[in-house]
Amino acid sequence: MSSEPIPSEPISSEPRTLLIGTSPVDPESVGQAALDPAFHVKLNQDALSLITLSREVLERASTSGQRIYGLNTLLGSGRDTAVEEKSVLAYQIQVVRYHNSGVGDYLDRPSSRAVILARLIGFSRGGSGVRPETAQFYAELLNRGVLPAIPRDGSVGSSDLTQLAAVAAVAIGEGEAFDADGTLVPGAKALADAGLQPLRLAPGEALALVSANAYSVGAGTLALVRLQQLAELADVALSLSLETIARYDGGGNLSPFSPVIQAGKAVDGQKDSAAAVRYLLRGGWLEDVRPEVSVQDALSFRAAPQTHGAFRSLVSQLGAALSVELNGRGDNPLVDIETGHMVSGGNFQPMQLALSFEGLRLALAHVGISSERRIAKLYPPQRVIRARHLDAAARHQEDASSNGVSESGPAAGLVEEELPGLLWYSAAGLLSELKFLAAPATLGAPTLSADVEDHSTLAPLALQQLEKSVEALEKLLAIEALTASYLLLEAGAAQPLGKGTGAVAGRLADVLADRPSAPDLVERARRELRDVVAQELPPTPQREGTT
Repeated sequence: MSSEPIPSEPISSEPRTLLIGTSPVDPESVGQAALDPAFHVKLNQDALSLITLSREVLERASTSGQRIYGLNTLLGSGRDTAVEEKSVLAYQIQVVRYHNSGVGDYLDRPSSRAVILARLIGFSRGGSGVRPETAQFYAELLNRGVLPAIPRDGSVGSSDLTQLAAVAAVAIGEGEAFDADGTLVPGAKALADAGLQPLRLAPGEALALVSANAYSVGAGTLALVRLQQLAELADVALSLSLETIARYDGGGNLSPFSPVIQAGKAVDGQKDSAAAVRYLLRGGWLEDVRPEVSVQDALSFRAAPQTHGAFRSLVSQLGAALSVELNGRGDNPLVDIETGHMVSGGNFQPMQLALSFEGLRLALAHVGISSERRIAKLYPPQRVIRARHLDAAARHQEDASSNGVSESGPAAGLVEEELPGLLWYSAAGLLSELKFLAAPATLGAPTLSADVEDHSTLAPLALQQLEKSVEALEKLLAIEALTASYLLLEAGAAQPLGKGTGAVAGRLADVLADRPSAPDLVERARRELRDVVAQELPPTPQREGTT
């Protein structure tokens, strides 16, 4: 399974339920439900009634003699080749087997749940024509913990065919799944262990099961949750660095974060970022206007609300794009209940979503540039501290020698520092990765199926690159927070830290004190910072009055 970390799964004392009806679904709620394996899903009567009406339209169409894509014709370049009535049921199995062709690592548990959940929500919109019992079966896959082995690679973003076929294969008793121990088992065994009989597909259902963007949408909701946390983490790291340059370089001017400046230009997300910084620094030394403070800090500090705000704005746009996909009808052919027709179209092409994934990687790279530049400005104080430690070790050895004490080893008397010296270089390497990942992903799709499928979104690739960018930036921001916290600890408590930054620095101090290896240090800091974001920053409206 994928090794990419995601936010910790919530621990519930009792199962919570996501009720799926016909009203709009919130992307963040979907992401949270996918994260929690104890989260149950349920289709309400409104959704089941709509699904029933949709199925009735499909069944009437199947007996009308009309040629309908994927119902009684082949797919792709075979769109005009009829499927004989006697072969329609066998064709359902063939469609699933044909599309179950993904490769690569398997999706992790939350991503797999997200794929199934997104497709289930798609059924509830009434455009697919599946039977109510088929939709209920997908709900039971989630509720009973059936975890299909879904290969990560194979979709070009014109429906996530291969990922959804991996789910459908398990549903019909084929394919592979993971058991409770994470071992691959045949799909039929996974169903039996969960008390489920394989699903017998009715005409038209195979295409409905595989033809959707449930991987891009479902895993996209998980990315949304992480991005929302990352936006907060960026402001936490920035706030710690402001505290640090105030003590070492005469900086830390808070005027760029003032309500006056934020009211001067209505960039979406900018005032939220500035309010988060003011909230974290509340009650601390930086709130007092110091006559000696620099008139203007470097742009990586001074213009951070603009950079972080633009990032927040794009995160909101991703939420809007996911909402469009979750609450829309992306099926092809589309069952239209009002007219009673099945209509071919292109709603399976999630271009808006793909471009949201693209733009966010650029934004993450800009946030990373600012963070790395702040880390660079925190490096000179570290050099001074190391020189001080080296001088102290030399004096220690001289004193020992003059007292006739023999100490072996070149490191005798040398302090083991809590912060690895070249974390800045690791941050610079992560920034280079962020810049590389910011390159367009959606422009590279080839033409397929005898040039019938001659344009694709590559939304899954854009998403996967975004996931890597999130991973890199989270590490980079953790390095900034660690570096600033280390220097604040070295500076002592002559001036009070803000209530929020003080709490963060205190938690990171415990991590630093253990002197773990650099990889473990950054990983532990990331876990602490995720908790900090949840605990130290209240909802945005509660920060607005902060001065």
